[in-house]
Amino acid sequence: MRYVDGPAVECDLHVAADPARVWELVTDIELPARFSPELRRVRWLDGSRGPTLGARFEGHNHHPALGEWRTISHIVRFDEPRAFGWVVLDPDNRFGGGPTDPAQPGASWQYRLTAEDGGCRLSHSVRIGPGRTGLSLVIDRAPENEEQIIARRLGALRDAMTGTLQGIRDLAEQPR
Repeated sequence: MRYVDGPAVECDLHVAADPARVWELVTDIELPARFSPELRRVRWLDGSRGPTLGARFEGHNHHPALGEWRTISHIVRFDEPRAFGWVVLDPDNRFGGGPTDPAQPGASWQYRLTAEDGGCRLSHSVRIGPGRTGLSLVIDRAPENEEQIIARRLGALRDAMTGTLQGIRDLAEQPR
């Protein structure tokens, strides 16, 4: 797999909870920071107080190999209670992609909920690119290792996403 191919990963699990409760959790943009090894904090922009199509939020991330960086995300899918998706941009040109363009995001993320067995199937997916990301910088340093670098990154994302899904499931299945 090469970067230009749009490497992607998707994870899913069953949540034995009311899909409305799961939807409430996946649309809480601050929640993933509780489980993510990279995402540190998130805040709504433009006076928004919650998720709607077109709303924007700022994220702050940290990775041992890349340090800290800021992102701006745009909600591009809001199909309550089935799908919640956003694209991630590099507003500070940290990764050398030039002006930000939601049509050329560094990543596209999504949660999908499907009713299943008294609860729901919750999936979490990401597609990297086509815009530049921290992964681009790592590949620039060793282009001959691009496929291994991408495979390692997808594995790390899979692990992080699985942890986030498990955290959401644990919260959703708790009595209120």
